[in-house]
Order: sequence, then structure tokens, then C-alpha cells
Amino acid sequence: MTISVSSTDVPAAEASDGTVVPGGRTLSGGRTVPDGTVQYLNIGSLKLEAGGFLPDVTLAYETWGTLNEDGSNAILVQHALTGSTHVTRGAGDEEGWWEQLAGPGAPADTDRFFVISVNILGGCYGSTGPSSNAPDGKPWGSRFPLVTLRDSTVAEARLADRLGIGIWHAVVGGSMGGARALEWAVTFPERVRRCGVISVGARSTAEQIAFAQAQTLAIRQDRHFNGGDYYGGPEPTEGLALARRIAHITYRSAYELDFRFGRNAQAPEEPLQADALAGRGRYQVESYLDYQGNKLVRRFDANSYIALTEALMSHDVSRGRGTLKEALARVTADVFVAAVETDRLYFPAQSLELAEALPGNVDVHMIDSPIGHDGFLTEIGQLNAQLREHFLN
Repeated sequence: MTISVSSTDVPAAEASDGTVVPGGRTLSGGRTVPDGTVQYLNIGSLKLEAGGFLPDVTLAYETWGTLNEDGSNAILVQHALTGSTHVTRGAGDEEGWWEQLAGPGAPADTDRFFVISVNILGGCYGSTGPSSNAPDGKPWGSRFPLVTLRDSTVAEARLADRLGIGIWHAVVGGSMGGARALEWAVTFPERVRRCGVISVGARSTAEQIAFAQAQTLAIRQDRHFNGGDYYGGPEPTEGLALARRIAHITYRSAYELDFRFGRNAQAPEEPLQADALAGRGRYQVESYLDYQGNKLVRRFDANSYIALTEALMSHDVSRGRGTLKEALARVTADVFVAAVETDRLYFPAQSLELAEALPGNVDVHMIDSPIGHDGFLTEIGQLNAQLREHFLN
């Protein structure tokens, strides 16, 4: 189920300047929006940091709980690279991707807080992105401009204005979501009381950009990519699946891959019995990566993968703001920093560097997980007590 919110279909109580009065989740006609329902809001045109321009921007989002009268109980949960807005279950039965963090009784308690997740600008889960129609009625495709994380923050600020959220109780995310949360705390410090930055540093490093470039190039070299204008024809599924394989290697630790798969063959295949290279069977780890690649192809747009990967390449909270300490001096939020000790994509050292540069004494909370980067999703429950005590109360 989806709800479209436009200039003619907004929450019933609206101020004269067009901002939505806090607490209004009842639409015109008396309809209510069930928790976990995708909604859409047009925020107008947007000039972009890199010089591009989008004449008409729509953001998709989901909400859980009720916004209080002064709009002070809102928590923004930012998704990672290929995440959606569906953080947790709502009125339906579909499981969310971060239910240990958000939901009834969770640290981001949806019985107490108004939790919202926004599909990032450039995405493919309802927000304006490369697969969206441009003003000429054709998909943006190759014409879609470069969008940075700062651009997405500005767009989300407009959505917050329309929903009547002047200050976030908290903004929190992991991986690219953590980078988005940090950008909020620096770009709009007066609007963020608490900020959770999990499994990401203050900037994308050269190595992280290198991994990202390999992924985007895998898509661009697909025979069906057509410069990004593949809509209406064969899609670059092979390139997207390969990009996901490359990424997934960085999401998991060497220990976990070896423990789960070792050098075992994928039965009934045999990697060491073939009369030609093309005929050999796969190792289990190869089959696993094939599965991860093919699973993403069924739910994600290749151009959006490129757009968001390049947005993450742009991540540098100090860009144009002086040194890292000078940039972070703008932060007034209570910042919660966490890392996965076995992360080999965003090393814990990057989280330590971020914490040391932030104002005050900021600790780095470690997630003890053997699986690597993805531990921020699967093991966030380890930090429930710390999140409740230091962050969400």
C-alpha cells in the first residue's frame, strides 16, 4: 500500500505557509496512514552541489508511531546503500531491515517516538532517481545528475519542514546511513539533538573509492547498459550482479567466509574436474556470491546503484569546511559512534578518528561480531542498552 502526499493531498491540519502541523497523520477525507506505509511528498526543485539541477523532486518515506504536538519526538533512521524505507514492521507483516533498532519496545521505540525513514534522493524505492521520468516524460537515465550526500540532506530537510519536524530527537544510520546522519549533524546542527554514526568514518577513503569504482565500472561495462539509457530494453543485470559480488566481499570478513565455506565445492559441482576452464564447477563461496548478486538484481535499479555509490564516494564531512576538527566543531548533537570490530570496509580506526575529532569526549562502542561490516545490521542489538542510556532517552 502506498500513499501519495501532494499539494492537494496533505495532512488535514496545515499552516498558511504550507508546513504540515506536527502530529497530523490523518489525510484529507479522514483517511489515516498505517505504520510502515510508503508515502510520497513533492519538495519542488533542487539545485545540486556539483552543479546539476532537478526541476521536480519527490521523496518516498515511511513512518511509525505518532508525531507529538511540538514535533520533538521524531527519529530519522537512514538506510544504507541498497536499503529501502522499510526499517521495521508496521501494519503489515513484512519484516524490516533493522528491527533490532526500531519497533515497539526497541531503542527507537515506535510506541514512544515518531520514526521515519526516507528513500535517499537518487534511489529506486520511490524517490526521484535515474529511473524516474524527467520533464519530457522519459526516464532520466544517463541524464540524471550527480547527487551528493549533502544534496540528499537538503532534500530531507525540506521534507522534515513539510511534516512539521523542526528538530530531530535523533538521526541515526549505519554505513552510508551513518554518513547521511553525520552530514545532517554538520549541515543542520541546530536541527539534530542526537546523532548515531555506525560503521562509517568521516570520509570515504581512497580504498573505499577504489572498491566503489570497480562496482560502478562492472555495471557500465555490461553489454546492455547503453550509457545508462537501458529502460524499455534489456537491463544490465549481469553488471549489477557483479557489482554486488564485489561489494559483498567487503561486507563480510575473511574469517566468516572461510568458516562458512572454506574450500568446499558447491555440490554436485566439482571445481577441479573439467576438460575446459569454462566447464569447471563452483566453490561454495562462489555460489554464495552468485546468490547475493542475483538477489539484488531482482529488487534494485542499476543506475541507482551507480548514483548512490557515487554519492557515497562524495562523502567527506570536512569538504569545504576546513580541517576535520573545524568541520565537526559545528556539531552540537550528542553523538553516538559505533563500529564492528571485524569490519574491513569501514575500519574501526575510522570511527576512532571521527570520535577523536568530535567536540567533547565521544566513545566508540564496539560490536563484537565475526562477520564483518554487515554486523552493524545483524548485531546492533548488542548496543541496545547503550543506545537507550546514552542516545534515545
